[in-house]
Amino acid sequence: MKKGIHPKEYRPVVFKDMSNETAFLSKSTISTKDTIVWEDGNEYPLVKLEISNTSHPFFTGQMKLVDTAGRVDKFRNKYARHLDAGKTK
Repeated sequence: MKKGIHPKEYRPVVFKDMSNETAFLSKSTISTKDTIVWEDGNEYPLVKLEISNTSHPFFTGQMKLVDTAGRVDKFRNKYARHLDAGKTK
């Protein structure tokens, strides 16, 4: 590997899946303003995730739809006439 291209600021960070409240502690260089007190009593930076391996259908085996900010409804409204036209054929 090339020297000097990898960040040196690795530190423990908590990643939290906001769809099911699952959290895990890992090392990262990501910057964040939020913090959380972890199970060991220490305070760590918090990164909020919309989806992780605990909520993604590929890993869970379930087709669960996580709709954040009405994106699915926006899509359906935008392409409703195309979807209706496909059903009539």
